[in-house]
Amino acid sequence: MAWRRQQAESGGGRSKVEGLRAEGRGTARERLDSLLDEGSFVEVDTFVTHRNQEFNLHMHPFEGDGVVCGHGSIDGRRIFCFSQDFSVFGGSMGEMHALKISKVVEMAERARIPLVGIWDGGGQRAHDGVHSLAGTGELLDRLVACSGRIPMISLVLGPVVGVSALAAGLTDFVVLGSEHGQLFLSSPLETEETVTAELTPAELGGAEVHASRSGIACLIADGEEDAANIVSELLSFLPDHCLAEPPELASPDDSERECPELATIVPDDPNRPYDITHIVTALADDGRFVELFPSYAENIVVGFARLAGCPVGIVANQPKVLAGCLDIDASIKAARFIRMCDCFNIPLLTFVDVPGFLPGTVQEWGGIIRHGAKLLYAYAEATVPKLTVVTRKAYGGAYLAMSCKHLRSDYNVAWPSGELAVMGAEGAVAIIHRRELKAAEDSAATQADLVADYKRKFGDPYVAAKHGWLDDVIEPAETRIRLIRALRLLRSKRELRPPRKHGNIPL
Repeated sequence: MAWRRQQAESGGGRSKVEGLRAEGRGTARERLDSLLDEGSFVEVDTFVTHRNQEFNLHMHPFEGDGVVCGHGSIDGRRIFCFSQDFSVFGGSMGEMHALKISKVVEMAERARIPLVGIWDGGGQRAHDGVHSLAGTGELLDRLVACSGRIPMISLVLGPVVGVSALAAGLTDFVVLGSEHGQLFLSSPLETEETVTAELTPAELGGAEVHASRSGIACLIADGEEDAANIVSELLSFLPDHCLAEPPELASPDDSERECPELATIVPDDPNRPYDITHIVTALADDGRFVELFPSYAENIVVGFARLAGCPVGIVANQPKVLAGCLDIDASIKAARFIRMCDCFNIPLLTFVDVPGFLPGTVQEWGGIIRHGAKLLYAYAEATVPKLTVVTRKAYGGAYLAMSCKHLRSDYNVAWPSGELAVMGAEGAVAIIHRRELKAAEDSAATQADLVADYKRKFGDPYVAAKHGWLDDVIEPAETRIRLIRALRLLRSKRELRPPRKHGNIPL
């Protein structure tokens, strides 16, 4: 038995393992050692081998069939995990390889604890034919069954192609290694631009591409040790399963701390940009904000923070990019994050400074109606505590899509700089008073008077507060105190909806 276990632990052999190390890549087992608490890993299905008798593969029955599966702990938290072994058949997914992963996914679901997968493989194993598809199909079905029930995190630390890429895409978080992490649905060998050398594989599906263009990668890891640290940090905000509460941590940051610096962040000029993350970090415990998808759809910011030790999911318009307008990518990014938070009982904290949806043919033809509706749907569907702070502009349909009171947000406040209106005062005056402006002798002075009057009647946050659409208008300095008190009040919130099979979100 000791000899067979040694064979399993040797992977694809010394030469292939040394080749991986020469490229700066760890082995499957080394990666698990880096990820897990020391001595906590327990392997399952060590001696599984493929069943293929074709192509002389019966002469190469590698123990484990190219993937290491088991369970262990991260910072004392139990998890199930797997790590593909590129030294065995290039990490390709044969029938038994896929069934091993499927089994550990099912075990994680039964135990109701998180799953972490390390992906590094070349997709379907062509030698296994339709048997490979059968095993992979079962794995994909199991991943879908786990969605929203347990947190699932994927680390992509090598080239991952085809169905393996689809499987990684079904998980809640995808982290790519900066140097070797690559994701492709179609092999670069089948893509015209790479065949003709117009694009390198990294330019087609590397970490930077998926972080900034496709929106697949929530974060980029600078090396395999950093990847393990990212997983640890993500798990610190997540519960074990959908029926558990997210972990609260004792915080030395005073829950009654005022934030006087917030009074000077929003400019007096409503057309001047500012960085919304300065507000988020000022409010968060110890100034710590873990931003996700920082290079994708930068006009909206999402990520995790803590208030008095309680994890919260942050969604915030970013005025310094596209003036904070919502577009297709921003709507998709925020909607997916909101639904993930709702799955795992993480309260939502929204900061609103949005002048509207981005206009133009690119957006209209690209389906902004459907994607904007997706964002609105995600907020309306969420049953976790929802808190909203209007820092400046809250205009039109974009205001409605950003966790307004009418979508059953629990606690909505505005700063004195808040403007809740159908549109900006200048645009509204141009429409309502176009004849008067055209006939005026001094159109500029007339417009200025009309704009001031419109702002007084409709743009003042107290107008919305009078109707109960804002719970209060507060000083920026007291925002942290108010939010923490609201979170504590809403901790026991339970919202039941009428039964149905499922909603039809505009995908």
